[in-house]
Amino acid sequence: MSPEVVSKAVRAYFEAIRAMDQEAWVNTFAEDAVSYDPVGALPTKGHEKLGEFFETITAAFKEVGLTEDHIFVAGTGAAVKWTGRGVSKQGRKVHFEGIDIFDVNESGKIQTLHAYWNPAEMLGQL
Repeated sequence: MSPEVVSKAVRAYFEAIRAMDQEAWVNTFAEDAVSYDPVGALPTKGHEKLGEFFETITAAFKEVGLTEDHIFVAGTGAAVKWTGRGVSKQGRKVHFEGIDIFDVNESGKIQTLHAYWNPAEMLGQL
């Protein structure tokens, strides 16, 4: 698999978050994908559950997005250091950071995601 395929999948994931586009975001994943977001929480499996997760995360925001600060592609995976920013429905600004580890399948879809970040940090700003 070319590094471009991995990079394209990862960039599509972040673009969909910034657009707050649930359908586009879910479609960056394989049908049977597993997301550990954050690592240590119960895994989210499959498109239906991923869609529910996206709704839960974005529900409190007028706008929210993650920006890829650095993308490191190796083989079928990528590690991404990102910065999150958003504005709650009450007008509060949030800022948070993390690292995501992606594994991309042969179809160019995210197969697994391990997200290292602290949701409590973000929630404390809301």
